[in-house]
Amino acid sequence: MRIAISGTHCTGKSTLIDEFLRVHPGFVHEPEPYTVLVEDFGEEFSEEPNVDDFQRQLEFNVERLKHHAREARVIYERCPIDFLAYIAALDTKSAESVLNQVIEGMRHLDLVVYLPLDHNHAIEAEYPKLRKAVDRRLSAIYNEDEYAIISASGIDVIEATGSTEQRLRTITASISSLP
Repeated sequence: MRIAISGTHCTGKSTLIDEFLRVHPGFVHEPEPYTVLVEDFGEEFSEEPNVDDFQRQLEFNVERLKHHAREARVIYERCPIDFLAYIAALDTKSAESVLNQVIEGMRHLDLVVYLPLDHNHAIEAEYPKLRKAVDRRLSAIYNEDEYAIISASGIDVIEATGSTEQRLRTITASISSLP
């Protein structure tokens, strides 16, 4: 089972993945592309978020998705839709140019767990306007099938809300019901 945790920045993706791996130690963790590219490959990104940097992360993410076979047990921190949402929030026209790449990458996943912004537990985050804009884009993609990615890829998507424990229970229930 190949699972991706999706959401704008500072929504608890890393915390949820840490707890998931504690309960499901047989899964491999694929960290966020930004982290791997910077820490393992020495790439440098702009101080300000920009389309080119998100396109590079998307490219790397799709490459890593293709690396794992269907029967692998992997949990990814982010999926191609995350990068599309950031690109679309920064420049709608640029988003159109990566759609095929996003759809291709999504076909290498079995489940996406979307973590929407929780306005009841607001935390301070860098680039708060971008954070909200990305969450709106993610919501439109997952809930309204904006860009028709969900229907084209056939991916299962669940939304996980609440505490880390509640989100973990949501994922565990979903993976136990999948073939």
